Amino acid sequence: MWSRRQGRLRPTVCGVEELRRRRREQEPRDLALRKARREQQLVSKRLLREDAPEEAGEGCVAAILGEAEVQQFLRQAQRGAEEKEREGALVSLRRGLQHPETQQTFIQLEGSMRTLVGLLTSNQALLQLEAARCLHELSHSEQSTIAEACLPATSYLLTYLSGHSSDFIELCLYTLGNLIVESEAVRRQLLPQGIIPALAACIQSPHVAVLEALGYALSQLLQAKEAPEKIIPSILASTLPQHMLQMLQPGPKLNPGVAVEFAWCLHYIICSQVSNPLLIGHGALSTLGLLLLDLAGAVQRTEDAGLELLACPVLRCLSNLLTEAAVETVGGQMQLRDERVVAALFILLQFFFQKQPSLLPEGLWLLNNLTANSPSFCTSLLSLDLIEPLLQLLPVSNVVSVMVLTVLCNVAEKGPAYCQRLWPGPLLPALLHTLAFSDTEVVGQSLELLHLLFLYQPEAVQVFLQQSGLQALERHQEEAQLQDRVYALRQTALQG
Repeated sequence: MWSRRQGRLRPTVCGVEELRRRRREQEPRDLALRKARREQQLVSKRLLREDAPEEAGEGCVAAILGEAEVQQFLRQAQRGAEEKEREGALVSLRRGLQHPETQQTFIQLEGSMRTLVGLLTSNQALLQLEAARCLHELSHSEQSTIAEACLPATSYLLTYLSGHSSDFIELCLYTLGNLIVESEAVRRQLLPQGIIPALAACIQSPHVAVLEALGYALSQLLQAKEAPEKIIPSILASTLPQHMLQMLQPGPKLNPGVAVEFAWCLHYIICSQVSNPLLIGHGALSTLGLLLLDLAGAVQRTEDAGLELLACPVLRCLSNLLTEAAVETVGGQMQLRDERVVAALFILLQFFFQKQPSLLPEGLWLLNNLTANSPSFCTSLLSLDLIEPLLQLLPVSNVVSVMVLTVLCNVAEKGPAYCQRLWPGPLLPALLHTLAFSDTEVVGQSLELLHLLFLYQPEAVQVFLQQSGLQALERHQEEAQLQDRVYALRQTALQG
């Protein structure tokens, strides 16, 4: 997890051990941040509607159905003289079910769901398909009572996942995914009915649409509040994780839509912290590291704005996994050289800076976790001359500023040799500029970085004084959250 430090400079000399102690003090906050990221979910519902042109009509709007009309269409669908009449009745019902009012009427009508399930299990394919589409419309409701009214159909939807029609399997998967979002009762029923083995079987489908639908249904299941205790252990015990990682392997078979779905699935599993070492053992770091390189290459070849859809979960997965593995061994785990990882990450940061600034914190979060305990990744940052490009991100936002400064603290903390590489250059002018910020967290992180520079590069003190550094500190000496650190840094500078 992103181990953002918020050090407290005291009126005493503060060494590396003190800084490490502060980092340990931050661990409870880091766990809270991990939880917050897990709860920033992408719960949504998806609706498949493929009306024929004659159904859609010109300006044709489906009408709200009353109880009598719902009864009539169900009766026609069940007992119509011809299959065409029966199918047409279900089409009319399905179109009416697009309205919440009709949905409520339907579930309140005695025997309606039993009739619909009967049609779902008929031996006539077109009737079966239209009945499934009616269920799909119901599944899109935001009312948990409607989702729970669909409970009698879930076992059949699961059974049909092993069928031969990819379109029908796709429809069943999206319907199940929608129902999973809305109701814990649905999830409680689906687990003993065997949803996880059914999904594990689907993941071997050759059809891209089925795989995307599967990723959607699985992601909804993984976001349930009870997932860490009741769902994720069973998923990890299945073949799903290995197959998910296969879907994320770069190469000609990589499908962006499928990869996005399964990258988010992997993100939810990793955030649960149920068994991340197991995922690392399956090669998750290596696969995600290679995918990071592939994404960096892609942004250099294309202006496709859709790349960020995959980059975001990949960056989050890597960042969280790095907290589970010794960072010194990450290069070996990824089967990559440190410089390739850092260079790829900076290509993505430049892409985000130009196209999607809101994703800059995701990339910087990963850079922080790479450099927090790894001298080799810090060395790569310096040898590739990436300090100045990093400083150029400071004006983007306060959040970005804090993260940039934290990465620089990671480098400076490694000792005199690293501070010597940071100095001289644009760093001190940049820090004097950030001291003028009004944001307490930005200023606090600037003070910590200055403290490290003074500790390991004493000549920085004199330049700081010559460039009116003390005056820059004075504006913060009355701020309760900063005054101890300001006083400590001021004393260090005057004694230097």
